[in-house]
Amino acid sequence: MKNPAFPFLLPMLLLSLGGFVAPMGVLAFYSLSAGGNPGLFGNYAAFLEDPFNLWIIVDTVTLGFKVVVVATCLAVPIAMLYWHGGRRLRQTVVVLALLPMLASNIVRTFAWIVLLGRNGPLVAIADALGLIDGPRSFLLTEGGLVIALAQIELPLLLLPMIAVLSRMDRRLVEAAEMAGAGPWRIMFTIVLPLTLPGIIAGWILTFASAATNFVTQAAIGGARLIYLPQFLYRQVNILFDWPTASVVAFILIISTGSVILALAMLTRHPRLIGNA
Repeated sequence: MKNPAFPFLLPMLLLSLGGFVAPMGVLAFYSLSAGGNPGLFGNYAAFLEDPFNLWIIVDTVTLGFKVVVVATCLAVPIAMLYWHGGRRLRQTVVVLALLPMLASNIVRTFAWIVLLGRNGPLVAIADALGLIDGPRSFLLTEGGLVIALAQIELPLLLLPMIAVLSRMDRRLVEAAEMAGAGPWRIMFTIVLPLTLPGIIAGWILTFASAATNFVTQAAIGGARLIYLPQFLYRQVNILFDWPTASVVAFILIISTGSVILALAMLTRHPRLIGNA
């Protein structure tokens, strides 16, 4: 029996085939057959044998984890403010969470260049607090890049948490309060476990976007901080080395995809499925 939904899925399948599967097939062909390295996976072996390239992979994945940690520290208090707030406060939190997404990633990145620069307000605040010795720039530093990416990717983590909190049954909290549980016990035994599926979904989106955000990495990290997206750009547009660029593209997909797959499998844990 034919699936009645297939005609409606056919345009999307054709678009995916032409816009994703076919280009990835071309990249796979270049990564395996082009270049002067012997063997089927000679290009991959030559790339992975260089310790510098291995550190680029590690730094890219580590950057994604650091951004996830900082974004989580920012998103949890805002989500709790949404949870405890009234109707008007909740609407304000949602609007403020969506507002940065109305501007393009390039606009938000260049705004952070102003904030992190030598004459920016963050440098002035840090200098006034004695955290730094004299005026300096937070640009071209990993700390500045992590802060900028955490703010830029914050809506991707905050909105799934808000979506889960909006469906949470408040009677569970009321029952815990009647049983004598304090605010912190309620937070760690009821609210956070029930919010965890939304948090993990936000982690997946935040990690994937932060680790592959070429614009912010290049503009704020500069040439001193090299990650896989920048390395891929150099291979294509500067060195015109398509075989190596194809290898880098697949390694970027595999490295970030492995973390995303691990987080996705975590959401299938029986306890999380029960809380969803």
